[in-house]
Amino acid sequence: MIGADDSLDVFGVHGVGGALGAILTGVFAAPSLGGTGIFDYVANAASPEYSIASQVWIQFQGVLTTVIWSGVVAYIAYKIADMLIGLRVTEEEEREGLDISSHGETAYYR
Repeated sequence: MIGADDSLDVFGVHGVGGALGAILTGVFAAPSLGGTGIFDYVANAASPEYSIASQVWIQFQGVLTTVIWSGVVAYIAYKIADMLIGLRVTEEEEREGLDISSHGETAYYR
């Protein structure tokens, strides 16, 4: 059974791990560390002008853009769902408990 804390695991693994991996791509792509760097297909060689700091900055900008874009789109989806179907359950369902009223399950036995 999936618990309430599993949603925190999703963000920790995919959100933090994905952002950290995207940013560190700028480090591990460096030719000095065995990466390909910026490959020049005309000269058929890696460009000698690779800078870890500048590539990490570019990667960070990409992550920041993704976070902002995701936040804006999630907010718009939240507002649309709120206008169309609402985000609150009825007071009766809340008193009964959301496990039973929404999922037909009990989280614990009395």
